[in-house]
Amino acid sequence: AEEQEIQRLSAEVQSLKNPQSLSPSPRLEELREENARLKYRLNILKRSLEEERTHCTKSMMNINQRLQEIFGEAIRASCPDLDNPPLAVTPNQQPKFGDYQCNSAMAMAQMLKTQGVKANPREIAQKIIQNLPDNELIQKTEIAGPGFINIHLKRMFVSKLLTNLLINGVQPPPLASRKKVVVDFSSPNIAKEMHVGHLRSTIIGDSMCRLFEFLGYDVLRLNHVGDWGTQFGMLIAHLQDKFPDYLTVSPPIGDLQAFYKESKKRFDEEEDFKRRAYQCVVRLQSKEPDFIKAWNLICDVSRKEFQKVYDCLDIQIIERGESYYQDMMTEAVKEFEERGLVQQDEGRKIVFAPGQPIPLTVVKSDGGYTYDTSDLAALRQRLFEEKADVIIYVTDSGQGTHFQVVFAAAQMIGWYDPQVTRVEHAGFGVVLGEDKKKFKTRSGDTVRLMDLLEEGLKRSMDKLKDKERDKVLTPEELIKAQRAVAFGCIKYADLSHNRINDYVFSFDKMLDDRGNTAAYLLYAFTRIRSIARLANIDEATLRKAAETTEVLLDHEKEWKLGKCILRFPEILQKILDDLLLHTLCDYLYELATTFTEFYDNCYCVEKDRQTGEVVKVNMWRMLLCEATAAIMAKGFDILGLKPVQRM
Repeated sequence: AEEQEIQRLSAEVQSLKNPQSLSPSPRLEELREENARLKYRLNILKRSLEEERTHCTKSMMNINQRLQEIFGEAIRASCPDLDNPPLAVTPNQQPKFGDYQCNSAMAMAQMLKTQGVKANPREIAQKIIQNLPDNELIQKTEIAGPGFINIHLKRMFVSKLLTNLLINGVQPPPLASRKKVVVDFSSPNIAKEMHVGHLRSTIIGDSMCRLFEFLGYDVLRLNHVGDWGTQFGMLIAHLQDKFPDYLTVSPPIGDLQAFYKESKKRFDEEEDFKRRAYQCVVRLQSKEPDFIKAWNLICDVSRKEFQKVYDCLDIQIIERGESYYQDMMTEAVKEFEERGLVQQDEGRKIVFAPGQPIPLTVVKSDGGYTYDTSDLAALRQRLFEEKADVIIYVTDSGQGTHFQVVFAAAQMIGWYDPQVTRVEHAGFGVVLGEDKKKFKTRSGDTVRLMDLLEEGLKRSMDKLKDKERDKVLTPEELIKAQRAVAFGCIKYADLSHNRINDYVFSFDKMLDDRGNTAAYLLYAFTRIRSIARLANIDEATLRKAAETTEVLLDHEKEWKLGKCILRFPEILQKILDDLLLHTLCDYLYELATTFTEFYDNCYCVEKDRQTGEVVKVNMWRMLLCEATAAIMAKGFDILGLKPVQRM
């Protein structure tokens, strides 16, 4: 039967080769019809997929990612033998060369060379272009230089995306699954002042949480406060001496810093006080009610102080101090012992993790626990009870090695697989004074955060009065603007520097309304928002226009601004990968300056020279103003800045 089939097919092939005797076989006709039907259905599916991509999704499209999908397909088709070929698509810096660029051809030629295949990058680029699938966004491509592929986007497509943004608002890209994120940040110590390092951790950590929340993750903000340990012995002993009736009368220890210093001095100088302090620790750890009460008193005074800072900066955070993990520490140590991973070392219990320079000390020689123990217990709780998919620790870079060892130990015992769960230390540099030395007061003390924030408020008010804003704003508006500028500038100055580097704290630079500062951006935003007001256009008119007016991008400055607005999802994706928030600050600054270029070159509102009356409103340009403001507002929200309607 098989031979007969082969003969029949050979005869068919022969007859196809000989067009004179072409009496098409019925089977061939069927296949042709079937093929035509499938092609038709495929085209309908492709079209509806494209429509769905551009219309149905409310979320913003990540253009770079979409181009990577398209070029990824073309690259695989043009070099099927290459394993994991490099995929590089980036925005083009020079507009004359197009909007994006694919630089994969040169790297692919290198890879082929190492396999002994001669390849010309320009020819590979040509192949990639020929294999580009049908798509909705590329107008044309060109090969430049040694094999760069320049990509020009369709203006119509960009215009559609802007309309989508105006109608639906700034929506996050679609999320495959709603992941649970734990961010551990701020983490001051009870009975000690919060200092500038805590300020950095608080600002950076909160902004990361805001980013994750906007992207649709389920976020838990945790404050791992130092609220347990030896220092409480000396504090409680000192409390008993100074306020013997603390159990019935609430003691007036408003200034905890002074109280801490006094007790520390006694601890260092008086032997029997030191002995009593150690007994207090033991009694606190065995949870004797009077000692727990003393401990709670001290913690509450501290919390009130921390809360003042959090209120200024608009921070919400759940406190889970070291005390929370006490019983879990015992469990964690037991688990390491049962697995035979604990070694004895001069009375201490230590754990070596593979490839790590130092061991963890899980139990001290006196039987007490350490930072290592509480961090292991906290990590275990976050993985197993919180079921976190992502855990981020925001502390100074000096703790990098400590966390590296903790994470390695947790992987060694099998608590998590780094391929599945993302556990990361996001470190940051120190804050320097303008003399480039560690930021301190003149007397060499750490700077009190409340003093710093109050100084910010004072300077911000001076700045607003210099600009005579007090003459046009109501007292309420003035206070709002003062707080927005002061706290916004302190946050932005921190976030706009690469967190890994040290940064110089300077009020003068922060409050400067030129350059990449919050002051400049807040003013720019207020100006954009006022354009519609000055043209007497209300929100309802703008909303209607968004649905009926095409956003024209004929002028090069309109085109440049439109593309800049739509890069927002790419920027967020990058920050999600590397947790470097200065990228968002750089982008907002670029957006504001690109907007200014557009506004200086393209009339949005045309007025009569004599009467000053509005003669003509270019509605599509008003929509570009609107889209810019919407992105800026969302960017501010992620950075924790509060824009003000009038400034």
